[in-house]
Amino acid sequence: MKRFVFLLIVLCLMVTMVGAKDITLRVIQVFTSPERTKILENIAEQFEELNPGVDVEIISPPYETAYNKIYLMVSTEQPLDVVEVGDWSLAGMASMGKLESLEPYIADSDMTQHLIEGVVKSARIYEDTAYVMPNAVYVKTLFYRPDILEKYNLLTPPHSMGELMAYSKYLTEADKAQFGFDWRGIDPVNFMDLVLTSFFDDLDPNCMYKTTDGKIIFEDPRALEGLNFYLDLYYETAPKDSINWGFDDQVNSFVSGITPLLFQDPDTTGLLNSLLGEGNYKTAPLPIGPSGKVYPTFGFGGWGIPNYSENKEMAWKFIEFFNSPEISAYFCKNYGALPIDQRVYENDPYFSSETFAGWEKMFADPETYRFTDYPLDNPAWFEWYQLQGETQQKILLGRMTPEEALEEWAEFWKEAGL
Repeated sequence: MKRFVFLLIVLCLMVTMVGAKDITLRVIQVFTSPERTKILENIAEQFEELNPGVDVEIISPPYETAYNKIYLMVSTEQPLDVVEVGDWSLAGMASMGKLESLEPYIADSDMTQHLIEGVVKSARIYEDTAYVMPNAVYVKTLFYRPDILEKYNLLTPPHSMGELMAYSKYLTEADKAQFGFDWRGIDPVNFMDLVLTSFFDDLDPNCMYKTTDGKIIFEDPRALEGLNFYLDLYYETAPKDSINWGFDDQVNSFVSGITPLLFQDPDTTGLLNSLLGEGNYKTAPLPIGPSGKVYPTFGFGGWGIPNYSENKEMAWKFIEFFNSPEISAYFCKNYGALPIDQRVYENDPYFSSETFAGWEKMFADPETYRFTDYPLDNPAWFEWYQLQGETQQKILLGRMTPEEALEEWAEFWKEAGL
């Protein structure tokens, strides 16, 4: 009996010792959806196969509350090893002092030799330090339904904002539930700014809300012209309930054919391939404004490592694996995003297909499609994001004039020290 007890104790100790070597890598995503979660879980399984003893736990809070969940978990140092952070939240997250600087890892990684231009620079929003490694990039372009445009004898997509308005008006037959522009009423910042700034020819490439001579754009008469144009797209060419539309509503309306002209990011391609089928929609460059230019922004999502993680080396290994050409191609193709590794574009014909024509043409003409940056490092950014959405709603509901909105926006950024 004593021998049995002794052997049992030894066996328990051996199991404990083996278990102590195992690693649970806790990865939390922010852009949660059922489809995306399946993709991440598949990637996690492949990583586990290459790293015996490692268990990757994908944490998927609801999209609407994901940022709040991540802020809470990181601020209270709950067990996490890899956290997903978007460009708009990076400064806020990094300022908490809970993210590890990835600069030493980046400096020693072969991966960085193959990144597309601007990826690491874009991650250095806060204190010129990369606290995340982007896992994909997002740039808006024009999606359109050629089948519907052809019914109206429109054989090419709109090239300018003026053509966009003309097409949208021509397509709009409200009594037949046919409209032109797929408008966005919720979280409007990117959409409104794309149109408004296209009326300028002198934006600061480092700050979308300033001209090259340092003036805030909202005090310029061109801002009023651009804002009124954007509002007219709603008043004259969009379903009235689109005042309350977000991403899902836009995609559903586009798929149904109600609104065949849409501004969106590449993550829309994954959904459209599933819902419409590849080839049943196309992309074109963003329409240029009266200035002859348009100002897209370079957005991204990325992975960071909490500085209290006990598995930092394995966390970075997971990030490198996620950004490897094969996995990056799988993720971006199925979720819908632009890969950060140049080799993906060279090796996978999907990313040079007609689906990506809009982005390809914009990237090839930087003089017309002038990429600029939001002031994401400004502490007032999150407050601004909320304010702009609220004031747009007030304008549309007749509670504020466009002139009053622009005055309020200008004062906001003056007080924020822009």
